[in-house]
Amino acid sequence: MRAWYRANIGGLPGTFWYLWAGFLTNKVGGFGVIFLSLYLVQNRGLDTTGAGLVVGLYGAGGCAGVLAGGVLADRWGRRRTLLASHAATTLLLLGLAFAPWIPAIAVLTALVGAAQSMVGPPLVAAIVDIVPEAHRTKAFNLEFWAFNLGTAIAAPLAGLLAETGFTPLFLVEAGATLATFVMLAARVPETLPVRDTPQAGQRGGSLRTTLTDRPYLVFVGLTLVLAVLTLQTSTILPLAMAEDHLRPSVYGSLMGFTGILIVCGQLFVPRLIGGRLKARVLAAANGLIAAGMAVVAVADVVPVYLVAAVIWTAGQMLAAPPNAATIAELSPVELRGRYQAVFYLCFPIAAFIAPALGGASLQRLGGWHWVICGVLGALAAVGHLLTGPYRERRAAVLREAAREPVRA
Repeated sequence: MRAWYRANIGGLPGTFWYLWAGFLTNKVGGFGVIFLSLYLVQNRGLDTTGAGLVVGLYGAGGCAGVLAGGVLADRWGRRRTLLASHAATTLLLLGLAFAPWIPAIAVLTALVGAAQSMVGPPLVAAIVDIVPEAHRTKAFNLEFWAFNLGTAIAAPLAGLLAETGFTPLFLVEAGATLATFVMLAARVPETLPVRDTPQAGQRGGSLRTTLTDRPYLVFVGLTLVLAVLTLQTSTILPLAMAEDHLRPSVYGSLMGFTGILIVCGQLFVPRLIGGRLKARVLAAANGLIAAGMAVVAVADVVPVYLVAAVIWTAGQMLAAPPNAATIAELSPVELRGRYQAVFYLCFPIAAFIAPALGGASLQRLGGWHWVICGVLGALAAVGHLLTGPYRERRAAVLREAAREPVRA
């Protein structure tokens, strides 16, 4: 038990746990947007196309929000950006709960997407600031675990609240966001490092510095492939299962099963991958996800889908900690927020690519769509193996530069 504790939890500072608790609170209460499309159709009279467009504005706002969050985290500070984003989200959710007109709902939805997405870059940058490099893998592993645990709790809770009315959904989410704001304001200090002596090539960076960092962008591109493949399971897989005459409840049970796998198994991942090169772990993770996609190509009954789910979920669990730790290693100290912002752009972009291209591919290619997904995953695995050694050398250079004395 002590060995498990040291491998998975031990050595993390107290501030991390307050950040983690706030993240979990947000996820448990973060379900207003889950049923936003249903709210717009049932309560506001929109058709499914109109509802989809309004909900799509949430993702559009998210793209702007992650970039703003990254820039503000580096210029303004992690704590201030986190507090500002949570305060703004609380007020916007209250407005969304009582907005009387569709145009107002559309604008507020985009603003909520921006405000909520601002949280990611300063949160992860703060974790990197305070957690020693030796413990970052377990820190990011716990963050991924909290994400899945919170989502597993939020979905059924949202379903119960939605049966009483949609306004309570937004009010409870606003309350959870406010609770997180209070926790952060009371217990989390500013973590932004400030060098006592500016270092050549480290000061004066901007978002453009991140967007012209080719090795970093290659890694982000590989992460984008991973995100697109992962989102196939939540956007395109339901369509494939419907073609096999499986009911939506079967898909829901399958996703619940994967959630249980992650909640039960994620805490054992750090010990499993400890001491291994991150590039090899990421290659193995992408390979497993590719294999899971390939199994879907021949799946037509529930047991085969279950096998595919176990395989791709194992890949997702392996990928999360080294993926986040590698992003941290490749980020110069003064630009951590901006680097995190560019990384977080992968997810709204993938949220567009996965259903847009995946739906057309499934319609035209049928089962070959999943074969193509498997090939893409295999190519991403090879990409990690080829680029991993350079990333290790680059991380070593940045690690040496970060040893210069800093003050918070």
